[in-house]
Amino acid sequence: MGYFQLAYKGSKGWYISELKKAGISRHPTEQRKLELYKTHIIRKIWNSKKEE
Repeated sequence: MGYFQLAYKGSKGWYISELKKAGISRHPTEQRKLELYKTHIIRKIWNSKKEE
């Protein structure tokens, strides 16, 4: 069987799963769980990590 992605690309769940694959499960400065934030904040974290 193949691997099924549960979240649509670009959704909040997709960004969180990509960040967790990269080893990030909390906000870089506030240290709160990513799931507590809105999508646009999670997207900013993902974009900054992608640029590194």
